[in-house]
Amino acid sequence: MKDIARAGTARNDVIEANSQLAFHPASRREQLAWALYDFANSGYTTVVLTTIFSAYFVGVVAGGPGGFPSGTATLLWTLAVGSANLCVLLTAPIVGAIADHRAAKKRFLLITTVGCATATALLALVGPGDVVLGLVLVVISAIMFTSGENLISAFLPEIVPVRKMGRMSGYGWGLGYLGGLLTLGFCLAYITWAQQQGQAEHQFVPVTLLITAAVFALAATPTFVWLRERTTPSPLASPINYVRTGIQRVRQTLTEAARLPDLFRFLTALAVYQSGVATVVVLSAVYAREVMGFDSQALVILIMVVNVTAAVGALLFGHLQDRLGSVPTLVITLLIWSGAIILIAVADERTDIWLAGNMIGLAMGASQAVGRALIGQLTPVKRSAEFFGLWGMANRLAAIAGPLSYGLISYWSRGNHRLAILSTLLFFIAGLVLLLRVNEQRGKAAALGV
Repeated sequence: MKDIARAGTARNDVIEANSQLAFHPASRREQLAWALYDFANSGYTTVVLTTIFSAYFVGVVAGGPGGFPSGTATLLWTLAVGSANLCVLLTAPIVGAIADHRAAKKRFLLITTVGCATATALLALVGPGDVVLGLVLVVISAIMFTSGENLISAFLPEIVPVRKMGRMSGYGWGLGYLGGLLTLGFCLAYITWAQQQGQAEHQFVPVTLLITAAVFALAATPTFVWLRERTTPSPLASPINYVRTGIQRVRQTLTEAARLPDLFRFLTALAVYQSGVATVVVLSAVYAREVMGFDSQALVILIMVVNVTAAVGALLFGHLQDRLGSVPTLVITLLIWSGAIILIAVADERTDIWLAGNMIGLAMGASQAVGRALIGQLTPVKRSAEFFGLWGMANRLAAIAGPLSYGLISYWSRGNHRLAILSTLLFFIAGLVLLLRVNEQRGKAAALGV
């Protein structure tokens, strides 16, 4: 057993040495700048996709008086999110390959950040009955957000060695949940004041979107000031050549599946279990509102508490990943996810939702941080944006399949949200089975030869 452990340590040392030869080590300030982007963009996820606007769209914009039934409004929301993710699914690998070739990750990240913040601010114009406007702006903002998420993740192999990726990813996700918590705190303070003034949802929800956009823009600024672009651009003759080169590199990446079997096995497992994660992220507030009767204030408080738990999960499991390994750590998180889904499906009291919500927070912070770090460990360093584009593609597949399956089940069952949430359990069970086929150490070694 000691020989095996010693061999694994030696292999990790070789991987780390190759990683450090590729790029100059990043300073602590630069690592902080990278992590602060997670802090900045998490407000968008929590307010728009998870908590306030998702429930507002289903209950007021599309499903208010004279509007669509609950099942139809839910389906429209999931179709919007699915459409955005389909767009990113088709473009992410090519954007990643071009970003690598032109050393343009930071430039592309700035474009997506400005786009997401602007579209989020414009969502403040959406009121009861403005279904089309709401759908269009949600699609635009979600495309920008998810594209930016892929790009910032592609910097990870450049700023820390392999043995520290787990904790660095955990720091990022932990700060991200704190950022979401801060944004929700500002929104809760305003909602509480607005309700005391007798305002209705269509009056105070738009202001929370302006708050979210402002926090995103301000908190992301250090990333663009301190984070460095380390790769060297390769000049091309025309924009057409950029696209052609991007497509060629993506094709080459996919043909290398035989040389990186564990990376692609994990991408498959991730696409499956993330379908369940994406469903909970996009529809948890809708479920709490439609089934358990939570109002906007109660929803914000619930998600704030869950964000604290998620930050703890990201930090705790990030360190646990570096001790136990990524695959065993992910197995633990998927078991927690499964237990939480079962509890939600049978919940009769709000206390059940609070307990399940905190289980979800712990598992969500862990699974996202650990999964991103494992991709970094299984990825060839000099082509990080390209392979993280595939990671983004797997996440986008999940973000289409999971929420859309929920929306369809809710629609066909005439608004049976309990049946719809229970169906997500299948994603976590199947993902667990696929995850057990991944050989983590073999995958790290294979990344050196590409």
